[in-house]
Amino acid sequence: MAMSGATRLVAGLLLAVSAVSQAYAQEAAQKAGLEVELNALAPSQKGCMMTFVALNNLAAPINKISFELAFFNDKNAVDRVTVLDFRDLPQGKKRVRQFDMPNVKCETVTRILINDTPVCDGLAAGECMKGLVTRSQVSVPFEG
Repeated sequence: MAMSGATRLVAGLLLAVSAVSQAYAQEAAQKAGLEVELNALAPSQKGCMMTFVALNNLAAPINKISFELAFFNDKNAVDRVTVLDFRDLPQGKKRVRQFDMPNVKCETVTRILINDTPVCDGLAAGECMKGLVTRSQVSVPFEG
């Protein structure tokens, strides 16, 4: 059965609307999560000042969260493991958190890994790590 011009137009429009709806759904799914960015490393009097930017796009505010980070050296060995308290992360808001890491030389850090979230108050267990998205604005890779 042949389609009329109007029928083809309606069918084409329905396909286009469906494609746009799927694109928006994928974009919304990509935005959902807990974004943590390594924003800067700067030498300090104590050692290395690390700046992070966090954005909570999860379904609820986080009342308190901490991240267990592993710092790797130039031999790809874990140099230290530490827990950083990011305090609260309100839903949909960016927060900058700075940590002065004593006895760490910024130039010796070759990679940082978020190993775990020992504290994640406000969400179901495991949701903080499950929704974690990491990125780095510096030459040091930052992984989750």
